[in-house]
This record gives sequence, C-alpha cells and structure tokens, in this order.
Amino acid sequence: MSTKNENWLYTISAKQALISFNFKEVWNYRDLLFLFVKRNIITVYKQTVLGPLWYFIQPLFTSIIFTLIFNNMASIPTGEGVPSFLFNLAGITSWNYFKECLTGTSDTFAQNQGIFGKVYFPRVIVPLSTVVTNLFKFGIQLLVFIGFYIYYAFFSDPVSNVAPTKAIIFLPILVILMGLLGLGLGMIISSMTTKYRDLKVLVVFGVQLLMYGSAVMYPLSYFKQKLPDISWIVEYNPMTIIIEAFRYMTLGVGDYSLLKIMYAIVITIILFLLGLVIFNKTEKSFIDTI
Repeated sequence: MSTKNENWLYTISAKQALISFNFKEVWNYRDLLFLFVKRNIITVYKQTVLGPLWYFIQPLFTSIIFTLIFNNMASIPTGEGVPSFLFNLAGITSWNYFKECLTGTSDTFAQNQGIFGKVYFPRVIVPLSTVVTNLFKFGIQLLVFIGFYIYYAFFSDPVSNVAPTKAIIFLPILVILMGLLGLGLGMIISSMTTKYRDLKVLVVFGVQLLMYGSAVMYPLSYFKQKLPDISWIVEYNPMTIIIEAFRYMTLGVGDYSLLKIMYAIVITIILFLLGLVIFNKTEKSFIDTI
C-alpha cells in the first residue's frame, strides 16, 4: 500500500517546459552516457577489415582527391606558401566532426526505438553520446593533421610558410561550436524523420551539398572573387566561418574576425535550442508514429 508521505526519487511525466535540459539528471546518468560512447566506438568498426584505420584513411584520401581535382586541375589557390594538401586536410578535419555529429544524431529515434520503448532515461543522452564519440574520432584526425603540419613546416623541401596564430587559443570554442551545431541540426532532423522517412535520403544528399557550400575545398576569398553576387550564401554559413577560422588559427590563412565568430555562436545556440525544443516535444509521442 502507498502512503501519503512517500518520497519518490524520480517522477516520470511529460515535460511541461518548452526548453528542458536537466543537467542534473543527465549527470546522474553519466555512466550510461559513457557506456553508449564505448558501444559506439567498439561496434562501428567491429567485424571490419581495417577497423580504426578508417579514422586515418578517410581524411587522407579525401584530401588527396580534393588536391588533385580542385588545386591541380582547377588551379584553385590555397594561400601563399600553404601546401594544397595541408589546406584541404584542415578543412576536412574540421568538417568531418560537424558532419559526423549531424549524420550520427539525425536518426536517433529510428535507431533507438527499441530501447526507448522499454526503459526510461534522458533521451538526449543518446545524441550526446554520438557527439562525444565523434570527439574521439576528431582527436585522432587532429593528430593526423598535426603530423602532416609538422612535416610541411620543418621537413619538406622547400619548407612551407605555415604557422599558427595567437587565435589558436580559441580552438576549443570552435570544436564546441561544431559539436553543438551538428547536435542541434541532428535533433531537428531526427524528430522530423519520425514522421517523414524519406528525409533520411535527403540528409545524405543535403550534407554533400552543404560541404560544397562551406568552403571545405576552397578559400572563401576565392569564392567571393569568382561569384560576388551569391558569395553571401557561403560567407554567412556558420560552418564556413568555423572552417575559415580553423585554417586561420592553424595555418595563418583564411577569413577570420571576432564579429563573424560571434555570429556563428549566436546561430549555433539558436539551432541547438530549437533542436532541443523539437526533440523534447517529439520524444513524448514518437513511439506512436515511428
């Protein structure tokens, strides 16, 4: 029998707040978060031939292809004294973290409908675990970038004119922006795919288009020079600002300003909060529609 003075540890009910992110509850489930991260790292490359080597192979081969096509064949400049391969590797390294966060969280409800329907835990832990998992991948690819950076800066013939700037102290802010931007957009898409399944196909296509509109394989200054009338589409893309800032911090080339960084921060926060609102609203009823 229940008594009137019973004290419950948790009360599971529909969230009433428009924006709800219970940090204390997420912290209480931190062991589950790390368990999901461990699962993601182990299972992604389980029963594969090369395993974690794909972390290295994908950015290297993509950088080589971009260098051959866009720099050697199309003669797109990368900056005085900056090797084309290193320029492309910087763009791909920063782009990959955002892309993996976006695509990894964009199918959260569909991939986890079984566990969501059986046990309670803060649902936001699942997309958060994807962002943390991809941070591990980003760290590995960043080490690859640093390795080639050291080679070109000290051992290549001739020695390349690359050098980090003082702004590199803000690199952690860029990484947080990449993760939050991918998380926010991913939660929005994940919520929409519970009703519209064909959005999964559009995500793959849309991410490819977004890469070309984010100055990954060309400098923003070159795009503004060639297509000044529509350059604003690329220039005010938050990922363009992040990628250009990443190149400026590490290589000393790129379009960088604190005003643009502040703009990217504002857009990222708006998209993250919007994603959180839609995600919280969808989690109440998605099991009936998925």
